[in-house]
Amino acid sequence: MSENVTPYKNKEIAKKEQVATMFNNISKTYDFLNHFLSLGIDIIWRKKAIDELLKDKPQTILDVATGTGDFAFEALEKLKPNKIIGVDISQGMLNIANEKIKKRGKSDVFEVKLGDSEKLLFDDSTFDAVTVAFGVRNFENLEKGIADMLRVLKPNGKAVILEFSKPKAFPIKQLYNFYFHYVTPTVGKVFSKDASAYSYLPESVAAFPDGKNFIALMDKVGYKNTKFKPLAFGICSIYTGTK
Repeated sequence: MSENVTPYKNKEIAKKEQVATMFNNISKTYDFLNHFLSLGIDIIWRKKAIDELLKDKPQTILDVATGTGDFAFEALEKLKPNKIIGVDISQGMLNIANEKIKKRGKSDVFEVKLGDSEKLLFDDSTFDAVTVAFGVRNFENLEKGIADMLRVLKPNGKAVILEFSKPKAFPIKQLYNFYFHYVTPTVGKVFSKDASAYSYLPESVAAFPDGKNFIALMDKVGYKNTKFKPLAFGICSIYTGTK
């Protein structure tokens, strides 16, 4: 189970706290390494995920595990909502997001808050859409996290989740495994100075219940019209569901 995979293998400290520490440690190099390690393809994946909301025209959006805000900025540009709130467990990541918000003059439409994805500090039925990119596999309790996202959605509101998955076809599967298990941790260690963060990445992806298994979990907690769309030969997937 993904809940049992933690960055620092310390049984005494909850996964939530370990994830917050990890992202605080890597926050300054996170954007650079994301784009570098994915060869810039992560930018295309984010655009495709946001496209899932084009016809819904959401005016209020909650971006969970917002990190440095890249997914939310993409949503701002494409969807032109009235308001986006980004929530993250890592203050280090939010500091970077805040710098970007100020630099881009978006303080009136985009704000970020320190918060826990499993105990969202918002009333029921608050948002037209909830998004999360590359964050759900870091939840300490996956079911609880996606259930709370559903709670804060308005009726007929939509959730869009972008997450790594495991490619099945030869030779993509073999190339992906080699890259993820050898190249990513080595490069991550050199640039981020936190070796654990980039060995945790392939471990957390391997443990994540992707594809139909994740859709089954979304169905279980009450999402309707659930669908998933693999991207880049199944390296990542977009999951959608409505309330």
